[in-house]
Amino acid sequence: MIVHKCDALGREVRSWRATVRDATPTSIRLEARFNGNDGVLQGLDLRRGDRFLETYYADRRYNVFAIFDAVTDQFKGWYCNITRPARIEDGHVHFDDLALDLLVLPDGTMHVLDEDEFEQIDLGEAERVAARASLEELRRLAQVRAGPFHPASTVIPPLPGGAPDEESL
Repeated sequence: MIVHKCDALGREVRSWRATVRDATPTSIRLEARFNGNDGVLQGLDLRRGDRFLETYYADRRYNVFAIFDAVTDQFKGWYCNITRPARIEDGHVHFDDLALDLLVLPDGTMHVLDEDEFEQIDLGEAERVAARASLEELRRLAQVRAGPFHPASTVIPPLPGGAPDEESL
């Protein structure tokens, strides 16, 4: 599977390979390895090789990445992108990132990221309201550990043989 991250105008910004873990008629969960630069984001230590379980939805305005340590496979947290609904078709997932993000740490601490960037994007009022509503939906789900934040999502073992690197194509 190839994931295509696009900006709010639909222009591709980055793409990477991932392996399908499971799918429903309206969602798909993929596994990939982080191939970006090491760094710390609001208490989340990101390292090259970290395992990402990425869930994309065709009927929701967000995606959710569960992140696991590259060496120990310990759960590190969830990174959520506010998006337009994903387009899942013919071995490809396309999503339009609207810049607004939510980081949820294992202890439940939440950080809203990139609000200033979100405000700069040229969106219609209806889409802006829908994006904010999606952020609130994610916060509610995270607070009660439901949906993609259910505790079972933090103990999914890696694929045998590993997942592909999130290398840019």
